[in-house]
Amino acid sequence: MPESIEKLLERVLTAPFYFGQVLTKKTMTERFVLSHRDDEATDQLKIFRSAEDAIEIAKRDDAGNYRPLKTAPNLRHGWRLELETLEDLRRALESFYPGRLAMFAAWKSDQLQTTPLRETLDRQSGMYRVAAKISDSQLDDLVAEFCRSNGGCLRTILWKRDAEGAIASTKLPKEKFDPACDQARVCSRRPAGDARASHSEAATVPLLCQEACNLLIAECRKVMKGE
Repeated sequence: MPESIEKLLERVLTAPFYFGQVLTKKTMTERFVLSHRDDEATDQLKIFRSAEDAIEIAKRDDAGNYRPLKTAPNLRHGWRLELETLEDLRRALESFYPGRLAMFAAWKSDQLQTTPLRETLDRQSGMYRVAAKISDSQLDDLVAEFCRSNGGCLRTILWKRDAEGAIASTKLPKEKFDPACDQARVCSRRPAGDARASHSEAATVPLLCQEACNLLIAECRKVMKGE
């Protein structure tokens, strides 16, 4: 069975770590402090102390717009979340990025199953059935735009385009498919090499994508319907 999320977190917490756009640190008093990774050197932050506060923090971007895709690189800034227990941390991270801790635990246990995009499209019914008719060239363009880390989605793509193992998009950089790469670094406001980045060597816990999400399927339908 996959390693428990709590045990996995406890092992990861030997050092500060990034989880998408969230930086998690452990204090000398064994507390956990979460903030937007861009706000690491910022003092004027609104303090929150409940794991449930993460739900509201993750709901809207800096402009107040609703975030339908929680793994989009538009998590709002200006907050600091202070938590007491490992269970609080798990619940908070789950609110920021739903389902991603479970995927990471399964992947670390070599039990994560991926689904090719064509298989996901072929099982659609009703108004989304037409999405399966999208061509490979159209998919190449759509996935490159919709799933790109800078402005699209911070997940690391593990699924293939079809059962033959074709890459999801030839127009995405190879780093997009590598769990060892920090997808959020490319859209950080903080310049590379910023001397204030005291946790620049923090570990990265990847946001793994095992199959195409509903929003990508909806975009495939839009392409076919000419919307």
